[in-house]
Amino acid sequence: METQVHEETYHEHKITIHYDHDPESPRQWDQFGTMTCFHRRHNLGDQHSFDDPFSFLADLCDWDNEREVSFEQLYAQAEKHAVILPLFLYDHSGITMNTGGFSCPWDSGQVGFIHVTLEDIRKEHNVQRVSKKLREKVAEHLKSEVSTYDDYLTGNVYGFVVSKDNQEIGSCWGFLGDYEGYCLEEARACVPVS
Repeated sequence: METQVHEETYHEHKITIHYDHDPESPRQWDQFGTMTCFHRRHNLGDQHSFDDPFSFLADLCDWDNEREVSFEQLYAQAEKHAVILPLFLYDHSGITMNTGGFSCPWDSGQVGFIHVTLEDIRKEHNVQRVSKKLREKVAEHLKSEVSTYDDYLTGNVYGFVVSKDNQEIGSCWGFLGDYEGYCLEEARACVPVS
């Protein structure tokens, strides 16, 4: 049995919540953004075939890799083709990821990008033009995807077991985020109330 973090009695049923030590990566779900990461020790984000961040950005901009351009210029050009955010990793006794960076210069740094092309945004939102407001909305959505992935990376994943008289009635695993939210709600909803 997985490590238990919560137990309660609810309508004469026992609910236990445990860490899920073998969760599925949320990057395997249907995601709007694409996470392209480069790390020598960790396999992060979505699968890709790029050798380095420069080749990724060049491909996103549809630029020839031979072209003389700085990384900053290429990133600025990429922002014209996509909503793109940097991904930062803190790697010390575990890993955690965000889009804003970390204060430790030794154990953290940029590890990649998460992006959605303007073409995909237009298709998804059925618009001709991607406004500044829509760009901001998409950026917030991408940050949410990174937060969900961070829950996965940090082990903030739970499951529940509902039982009565030592007989299991139901269970479910793979709840990301605070277990006192959706995981506990679903566990209670699994209890037959007469």
